[in-house]
Formats: sequence, structure tokens, C-alpha cells
Amino acid sequence: MILVIHAHPYPGHSRGGAAMLSAIREVPGVEVRALYALYPDFDIDVAAEQRALEGADTVVLLHPLYWYSVPALLKHWFDHVLLRGWAWGDGDGALKGKRCLWAVSTGGDEQAFSPEGRHKFPIGHYQPVVEQTMRFCGMEWLEPFVLHAPSEISASQLATLASGLRQRLEGGGA
Repeated sequence: MILVIHAHPYPGHSRGGAAMLSAIREVPGVEVRALYALYPDFDIDVAAEQRALEGADTVVLLHPLYWYSVPALLKHWFDHVLLRGWAWGDGDGALKGKRCLWAVSTGGDEQAFSPEGRHKFPIGHYQPVVEQTMRFCGMEWLEPFVLHAPSEISASQLATLASGLRQRLEGGGA
């Protein structure tokens, strides 16, 4: 099973998130948990989230890059769901050996994430905190899927790029 943790505070305004979700929705075995729809008050059902994670082989963290990190509810989710004694700590942890794919959309194109661009660093510089969180829980970190500047490209280009995420998930190697 592939569990998609979707975290966008304004999903109706997200071309990138919508395109990625549309591309993967029909992949067999995909379950999407839209955190902002489930927990608009940030009151996370920890047991439900942990059950969903336990049933997954692959976890996809799908969100926009927010101030070089994750949206607030996803960080809150990390803090409340990835608990010591369950996700990490004594024993093996419930997430050990599961795969994690970071599927992130950005507000800038690839050039913006270069030494000459407005962000000065490649997207990989903003990955370590999320990656280490998942690795700390014993997960296998997969090569991220990055969708640059979805608001700046045509609908057909966006659909083509988003289909790359579907192909990774269908291929089993995420």
C-alpha cells in the first residue's frame, strides 16, 4: 500500500498539488490522507494516522515547499504521530524498512534554486530536515520528486510532469 500524506493549507489554490494528486489517484493501492481536510483545527487523531502508516509499504509526503520546509500542519503531524517508542526508540519502530518519497512542489523554477537564482541553493539543500526525520524513524529515503514552478507552466506540461510521479509509484520503486 502507498500512503500519501498530503499537506497543503490551500489545496484549491495549488496547481501542482492538484496535478500530482490527479496523476496518482488511480494508482492501485494508493490511499491519500489530506491533512488540512482531516484536521483543520490541528487536532490530529494520532491512532488513526499511526494505523494508516502501519499499513503502508511506501509513504509519500506530498506538499509545497513552505519557507524552505514543510507546511505547519505537516510539522505538527511529525511531532504528534512520529512518537518515541512507536516510530523510533526502543525496539525496531513501526516505520523501520518502509520507503519514503518526498514529493514537493516549489514556487520557483529550477533556475531559482541555483547559485544565481533568488533562493541561492539547489532544492536538495532544503531536503535534509525532512530526510533525516524519516531516516531517524528507520525509513528508506527515496530520490525526491520535485515539481518546479507548477503555476508558471502550461496545463499540458504540468500533467506530463506530474505523470512522472505516477510512473514512479506504478513502477514499485517509487
